[in-house]
Order: sequence, then C-alpha cells, then structure tokens
Amino acid sequence: MTHMKNQRTRIKLCGLTRAEDVQLAVELGTDALGFVFYPPSPRAVDAKQAAQLLALLPPFMSAVGLFVNASVSEVRQTLAIAPISILQFHGDETLEQCCAIAQEVQRPFLRALRVKPDMKSADLLECEQQYRTASPYFSGLLLDTWVDSYGGSGKVFDWSLIPAELAHRAVLSGGLNVQNVTEAVTSVRPFAVDVSSGIESAKGIKDAALMHAFVSAVRAGDSQIK
Repeated sequence: MTHMKNQRTRIKLCGLTRAEDVQLAVELGTDALGFVFYPPSPRAVDAKQAAQLLALLPPFMSAVGLFVNASVSEVRQTLAIAPISILQFHGDETLEQCCAIAQEVQRPFLRALRVKPDMKSADLLECEQQYRTASPYFSGLLLDTWVDSYGGSGKVFDWSLIPAELAHRAVLSGGLNVQNVTEAVTSVRPFAVDVSSGIESAKGIKDAALMHAFVSAVRAGDSQIK
C-alpha cells in the first residue's frame, strides 16, 4: 500500500479534559481523541470524567485511552465506566503485558514507541513485527520522542529513522505543532498524526485557535502530496 494522492492523514488530539475542547474536535472532523488515564499527568481524567466526555462523541470517532504501567484490573475498571475503543500503552509495559491486557478487555491497542537517538529503521520495523505477530489486538505503533519520563515530550525526533513501509500504518507523535506538522505530513507521510501540548494554552487546556490551525496545517500537507 502506497500513500495515495489525496489521502487524508488521520488526526488524533490527545489529553482532552474539557467538554468544549471535545465539542470543537468533533466540529473540526478529527478522527480520534485521546484521554489520559495516568493520575500524575496534568492532563489526567478519571473514568467518570472520561465517560461524560465520551458521551459527546458521534459514531465512527475513536476514543483512545492512554495508560502508563496500569494493571489489568485498573484498565478493566476504567473501561467499565468509560467505554473507550482503543488502548494506548505509554509506559514500560512488556509486549506480553500489552497483549494480555488487550486480550482481557478485548480492545485493540497502540504501542507507544519512544524512539531513542541510537535506534535504526530496522529496530522500528522489528518492534512492529513482534507486536503484530504476538497479538491480533495490536493496531499499530505510535512513534514518540525518547524522554526519560512518561507522557509526551513536546520534542520531535529524527523522522528520517521512520522507514516508508512503516510510516503509512504508523501514528507520528512527539513535538508536533502548527509550525511543523505540514512538513511532518509531506516528509514522513504517516497514517496519522498525534498532538497534545502543541494545541494547548496550558497543560490540559486546549486552545481553540491552535486546534483549528493544526487541523488546517495537516490538510495543507495532504494537499501538497503528489
């Protein structure tokens, strides 16, 4: 599968905490919204808050739950209240733990891969292959910048590490913003882009103008792909 002309790069907005931000994301036609179930994060929501936000979503819009080193029971309890559609594992979970949790709650999952400076393209492909072989629930890699903590880094990594055969089914994350996402779309051609801090006025508080501008910048990148 190659990146077709006029292909629409999917957009995930992450770390939403307020109803007005969710409603604007719906109006902007974004594809997925991310909710952070990691209490230390300034963008964290609990299951009840998330359930209220999920109630605002129309059909065919994905709700992604970001977890960091959560137990099976924690994920199960969260999903019983907030029925998210895709899990995103963003901590030190092993391949076996990711697969076991996804199997237990019967949800597809994304694995956040924090790309270290010494990684090579082959490492990214090998990681994806291991997960794909291990579980039918594996949905894809979310490529983020290596940082010695959990959650987003707000920094970009070397996109040239991403092999073309992986890019078209991966989610590009890490330091994306209005200024650089057009280039990200045209140079990497990822299946989807993921943004959190790049559309905020404060942590967990999305900025309406930046949300509009980010979506427009992604579409501008799409329109430049020949």
